[in-house]
Amino acid sequence: REVSRQKNMLAVNMTIPNTLIRGKLGGEALLSVRYDSFSLDLPVIKWLLKREKSVTVVQSIGTDIIGTLRPEYRDRILVFGNGTLLLHNLRFADDGTYDVEISITDDTFPGEGSITLTVDESISRPYINMESSSLLELSENVVLNCSHDNGTRTTYRWFKGGKLLTNETRFVFSPDQKLLTIKRVLMADDDVYSCTVENPVGNMTSLPIRLTVYKRSSLYIILSTGGIFLLITLVTICACWTPSKKVKLGSCHCVLQDPSTDDSSSNSIGSPSELDNPPCYTTSPTYTDPITLTAGSPAHISRKHT
Repeated sequence: REVSRQKNMLAVNMTIPNTLIRGKLGGEALLSVRYDSFSLDLPVIKWLLKREKSVTVVQSIGTDIIGTLRPEYRDRILVFGNGTLLLHNLRFADDGTYDVEISITDDTFPGEGSITLTVDESISRPYINMESSSLLELSENVVLNCSHDNGTRTTYRWFKGGKLLTNETRFVFSPDQKLLTIKRVLMADDDVYSCTVENPVGNMTSLPIRLTVYKRSSLYIILSTGGIFLLITLVTICACWTPSKKVKLGSCHCVLQDPSTDDSSSNSIGSPSELDNPPCYTTSPTYTDPITLTAGSPAHISRKHT
């Protein structure tokens, strides 16, 4: 007992409140430790990351860092006087087990401990994929796939109508529970489904998706109603349709008379027959002869047109 007591008096007693720390990618992690010592000297603190060959993260006397930090830890390390280590801007490479050793000159035995740090990416909102959201009862199996774009070390849970689903005869999960298979769909499966994705740093739930199940008799009614509607539409179109008539327009010729000719026949300008049937041209008249003026008489215009 006396030897044990003396050993305790000459040792640094270390306390670790939490041996497992969950860190978020890009965030920070506090690897907290405390120590007790009868010595008033500053502690020598050393943190190592376990690998096949352990990597020295930092060494310090109190809060003063000794030597030069490795490039991957520069501007990311802070050591507190009680031995606690703060890591900024976490990376996946920081994931692992950290050994800490605190020694004091007057103490024979250093204090030692280990903390495990996990680094995970936050989960993005998941979404459910399935081949069809409308099914006929007693049809083939339907598979629901819970997908997400970001997130590590994920686990999945499925809900039907807001209630947690478990493995049953007709509800079967894949080993990782990412896929839900409903065997031989029944009317009772007509409901809303959602999935929740979790990891050590958070969880997210998908928007609910509706699975609609039709009775087989309902399908026949829908098809019959659609056929009747299509028939009525075709009959209506045929009843209202009349073939278009093509009007062939013949050439139309008009005759210009000499104004000096006093003719009250039906072809004179201004005659009732002409007013009833106004002149039209299929081509513009072409004049080839010049206008001839004779003194003392009205101007006579000789025209040739085609």
